[in-house]
Amino acid sequence: FHIGEREEKCIIEDIPSDTLVVGNYKVQCWDIHKHDFLESAPGLGMFVTVTSPSDISKLQVLLSKLYGPQGTFSFTSYLSGEHIICFQSNSTRFAVIAGSKLRIHLDIRVGEHFLDESTIQAKDKVNEVNVRLEHLIEQIHHVTREQDYEREREEKFRKTSEETNSNILWWAIVQTLILISVGIWQIKSLRDFFISKKLV
Repeated sequence: FHIGEREEKCIIEDIPSDTLVVGNYKVQCWDIHKHDFLESAPGLGMFVTVTSPSDISKLQVLLSKLYGPQGTFSFTSYLSGEHIICFQSNSTRFAVIAGSKLRIHLDIRVGEHFLDESTIQAKDKVNEVNVRLEHLIEQIHHVTREQDYEREREEKFRKTSEETNSNILWWAIVQTLILISVGIWQIKSLRDFFISKKLV
């Protein structure tokens, strides 16, 4: 994605609790003379801020750190929900003259722990099987957590739907009672009017 030199860009990731998130990014600068994005100038870095929802509907900062023009950041989610990941360059130029565009290449991996093949090849076959088995068990735990999170979201959605349906039913009953009351009142008023005018 592209951002301005002094602009902040945020993305939202819906992450289950107790999940490791690893992000890799690389920043490129727009070159006016070459009309292309080039590797960023030395000294240009990125502030990475990660916030998560907390118990009291406020945001809690999980990570706030300055990185270089390319880097890797990681954090573990403590609560399930929408986590906000924000990027902003550390440019000190005034907003008027800081007109450069930045291109950010971002790769976010949620809940995945990649195996280092070089360390696996260095070990004997028994250790390799053991490491791969531990990796598979870890992936199974991650899938289980993901399913629990989806189940929790579905429960919340079903509860909201049932409450909405119940409210709609009560509103329909109230509307019907109001219409019947108004109808009875109108009939009584007309009857009293006709009796007072001696038309009936």
